[in-house]
Amino acid sequence: MTQPVQADASTFDDVVIPSSTHVPLTRARSNLLLLLVALIWGSAFVAQAIASRSLGSFMFTGLRFALGAAVVAPFAWREWRMLRARDRQPRPRDLVHIAGLGTLLFMGSAMQQIGMLTTSVTNAGFLTALYIPLVPLLGWLVQRHLPHWTTWAAAAGCVAGSWLLASGGSGAGLAAFRTGDWWVIASSLPWALHVMLVGRAANKLHGAMLVACGQFIACSAWALTLGLATEPVSAQGIVAALGAIAYTGILSVGLGFTLQVVAQRHSRPADSAIVLSSETVFAAAFGALFMGDRIGAGGLAGCALILAGVLMVQLQPIVGRWFADIHPKNA
Repeated sequence: MTQPVQADASTFDDVVIPSSTHVPLTRARSNLLLLLVALIWGSAFVAQAIASRSLGSFMFTGLRFALGAAVVAPFAWREWRMLRARDRQPRPRDLVHIAGLGTLLFMGSAMQQIGMLTTSVTNAGFLTALYIPLVPLLGWLVQRHLPHWTTWAAAAGCVAGSWLLASGGSGAGLAAFRTGDWWVIASSLPWALHVMLVGRAANKLHGAMLVACGQFIACSAWALTLGLATEPVSAQGIVAALGAIAYTGILSVGLGFTLQVVAQRHSRPADSAIVLSSETVFAAAFGALFMGDRIGAGGLAGCALILAGVLMVQLQPIVGRWFADIHPKNA
């Protein structure tokens, strides 16, 4: 996972997209694009696992986000020119906010990548999704927005699902969790904070591509600085991980985020929530196909609980609005 799946699928509905990327799409084509994004993000876990064999977590994170920034840069530059023509270009304070988003992105990505050293692709894919029910809970703690009762049910289901996924229902308890599982679980906190703030920043600046490019640059700067200071770096290691860097940087970071923004402007929120949540299923499928991941009945039950919790949180506001709309007709 690179750019996290939006807790609210309509986060970017009001963002002004550069005309070069704002193409008319049907609902069906938008959903196909979102399915492609989910496939790219799910398969990226395999590339991350492969890269961890030859390159340090910080260096890999820094290089792939630098490449992702380069992919998005032409769109960001066009957007900057459009905003500057209307005297709405980002101010220094806005750049600080973007750097803060990049810091959260770095924390989530680096912690996830460290976890990939000692956990499976399947576990990483599903445990990363724990940030989704965490978002409304953080909103309650920070902004005093009381979450719907389904959020508590979803959070409980995700906790139970995490235990089943890590232990396979063996009864080993916390001892069954590998170090990598804990790193991936911990990464859900910066992911959740990032999701809470990124939509607000993009809407305020009217520049989704500027926010994306800026946060990718900040994330890369943090990661490369720490990587050069703390990890052994060799040309041989970079060359060995070059394919994984290219795949995650160009497709997962650069193309995946751009397609998500474009597609969600033409897709219904319910469609987006369901389709993007399939990232976890793709992660498990690619993990089984390329990494030999195998999970038993207990692990499958855990995956089902986590996916059910993710969908519950994503769809509850949409279903609630739908019932509110039809209620007067039935009154």
